[in-house]
Amino acid sequence: MLDLSIVVVNYNTRDLLRECLRSLFASEGDFTYQVTVVDNRSQDGSAPIVRREFPQVHLLENRENVGYAQANNQGLKSRKARYYLLLNPDTVLPPEALSGMLSFMEEHPQVGIAGPKLMMADGRLDLACRRSFPTPEVSFYRLSGLSRLFPKSKRFGRYNLTYLDPEQVAEVDSVVGAFMMIRGETLEEVGYLDEEFFLYGEDLDFAYRAKKVGWKVYYNPQVTVLHYKRRSSSQNRERARCEFYRAMYLFYRKHYAKETPLWLHWLVMAGLLLRGGTAMVQEVLRPPGDSKQVREVAP
Repeated sequence: MLDLSIVVVNYNTRDLLRECLRSLFASEGDFTYQVTVVDNRSQDGSAPIVRREFPQVHLLENRENVGYAQANNQGLKSRKARYYLLLNPDTVLPPEALSGMLSFMEEHPQVGIAGPKLMMADGRLDLACRRSFPTPEVSFYRLSGLSRLFPKSKRFGRYNLTYLDPEQVAEVDSVVGAFMMIRGETLEEVGYLDEEFFLYGEDLDFAYRAKKVGWKVYYNPQVTVLHYKRRSSSQNRERARCEFYRAMYLFYRKHYAKETPLWLHWLVMAGLLLRGGTAMVQEVLRPPGDSKQVREVAP
């Protein structure tokens, strides 16, 4: 069995994908791994580049953009491994990143999911690399702007845990799917990503389900990875914004709505509708279980 199966979902990020794959195959350490690229019908020649320049990659080509969760599930199902890595094509890994994260997982058998410190190209921390779950209270602090006004507050800064030292190893609710390492036993117990999430939120949902059955989630800043961030979603910013709030709504509906007091429920819904616009109105009116998804934006 492989030590590590790496899944990279790509949509029209050919040059970034090439840089990401080069960094992966420059990895150092004593472990076996396989890279699977799932291409969501890119129009920029991404797939031919992979075939020509990286013949060792297992390439899956979709006939349409099926979204981030479904494409990742295709990759996860294609290989058996002790560990799995969900990786965005807009990341660049230092040579020791994979071995460092694998060592961390080996040293902490109670950890089912872990992610590194993600730094953006401008030198800032990618705040999404360590997060709390968007409970109604935490979501309210974000939607109201209190999290931005008081980032060092342990009460208001919970969404992105901005009060924590970025150099401190910490147990968190979730790390981001741009680099999410998953223990094989965790995947077997929790199951695959929820494909109702199209672009955002599937990582939060997976971490929520993992923690619910007893696995821990950790942020490990001993490993640092470059993340160019939003290079794919920026192809259609308005649809990406709608998908972000759609994901927040789906997560809330799935995990919190039934137990939320009516007054708080309507407060959360009002915030999502105001931020998400008319697309959110359509989503709220859509019957649960209807699998219709937005296709104009890709992961």
